[in-house]
Amino acid sequence: MRVRRVVTGHDARGKAVVVNDSPVEPVTATLTGESEFHVLWGADSVRHFPDDGSPPPHVSYFPPVGGFRFGLFSVPPEGRSLPADLDLESALAEFDAKLPGLASHIEPDAPGMHTTATIDYEVVLEGEVWLELDDGVEVHLRAGDTVVQNGTRHAWRNHGSETARLAVVLIGADHDQVPPSAR
Repeated sequence: MRVRRVVTGHDARGKAVVVNDSPVEPVTATLTGESEFHVLWGADSVRHFPDDGSPPPHVSYFPPVGGFRFGLFSVPPEGRSLPADLDLESALAEFDAKLPGLASHIEPDAPGMHTTATIDYEVVLEGEVWLELDDGVEVHLRAGDTVVQNGTRHAWRNHGSETARLAVVLIGADHDQVPPSAR
């Protein structure tokens, strides 16, 4: 998917200006197969304006309390396996370097399941995807459907035949079941 990001800011006189208009390449990793992540914007703290529109600092994939993230991600159809000769240690290191902190949220005994200290707003842009919650409960979502995720344990599944694409906004929150060290 071709993704273009237009960023606004303020000039020295306080006037609104476009400070960046450019394509954003997807982040891919061997471990996630055909999944793509477009990391579009984020900050680890509350913003103050006017500003010059420079990218705010942020470290990990998931934001801390007071922080936020904006991006896109894709969920390819199930059944696509990883290469048999995959060097798992290298693949995990690559994944963590490209999407810091994301892997630490994935449950090793339940692939794809994760819980984050965030409020997530998702919009299905294309395709269809299933949101899995506790006890295997699944909600089937199609283009135009939205989800408000309140720090719940979940996974994204694609039982269809086409890649699903979603937009997501993540807002850092306190969560009694996610230790601060994992945020």
